[in-house]
Amino acid sequence: MAPAIDDPHNARSRRTRDALLAATREILENDGFEALTMAEVAARAGVSRRAVYLHFRSRTDLVTELSGFVAEQEGLAESLAGIWEAADAAEALRAWVRHLTRYHPRLSAMNQALDRVGPYDADAARHKRTIADAQMDNCRRIAGRLADEGRLAAPWTAETAADMLWSLISTDLFDRIMVDRGWSRERVERHLVALYESAFVR
Repeated sequence: MAPAIDDPHNARSRRTRDALLAATREILENDGFEALTMAEVAARAGVSRRAVYLHFRSRTDLVTELSGFVAEQEGLAESLAGIWEAADAAEALRAWVRHLTRYHPRLSAMNQALDRVGPYDADAARHKRTIADAQMDNCRRIAGRLADEGRLAAPWTAETAADMLWSLISTDLFDRIMVDRGWSRERVERHLVALYESAFVR
């Protein structure tokens, strides 16, 4: 019989797993993807290398699990809930902007680390593709709802609007406007809502 969820061994195993994933994120954000090794993850988490391999067979497995861990830590499901629960498509688009300005700046350092090595590191490239595919699905849902409700402005189609919404999910955009230009999150949100509404909503 499988151990109960509240089994102390289960809880300890989960804490170790979370510590390893937290260490992985810390390494990526502070030292870059190049520094990510199983030995470094073990050292950063304060466990043995054997403990790392008990939870993750390889660096690839570790990176594969990272997106789900980060999403849970940063409240991705809760951040997206307002979009899918919006009363109409225009409000869903505004909720999407609120999600972007709230969620994505917190991932800036990790995204930059992935961008640097993505072209030549298979694990980084796979991680980026997983995230990009999920983002594309979200953009298709939003654009499709605008089209279905007759609110999508010309000359957009659901397909072209989804592509453009996806392309606007840019770490560089938030870094430029919030870091280089010093805009607050509230100011960015207000102006992005105006931009998105004027571009996409009829």
